[in-house]
Amino acid sequence: MRHKDAEQPLKAWFKEAEKACWQSPDILKRRYPSASILNHNRVVFNTKGNKYRLSTMINFDYGQVFIRFVGTHAEYDTIDATTI
Repeated sequence: MRHKDAEQPLKAWFKEAEKACWQSPDILKRRYPSASILNHNRVVFNTKGNKYRLSTMINFDYGQVFIRFVGTHAEYDTIDATTI
């Protein structure tokens, strides 16, 4: 992993996401108030004390989470999170 310090926070998020039942953006926001809900079912989470961003696409109907991007804020600024 290029950013070794992000590994443990991402593993913790992944473990929680595996068990989660996010049926809507509102339910997700109750657990992660700082998450950004974007167009096209994209959700961006801040991890490691807001040092990294985790961009996902979530199918709320089927409970599927697709990780689209992980990187620093500076790296995140180079992508379009609504289309990646």
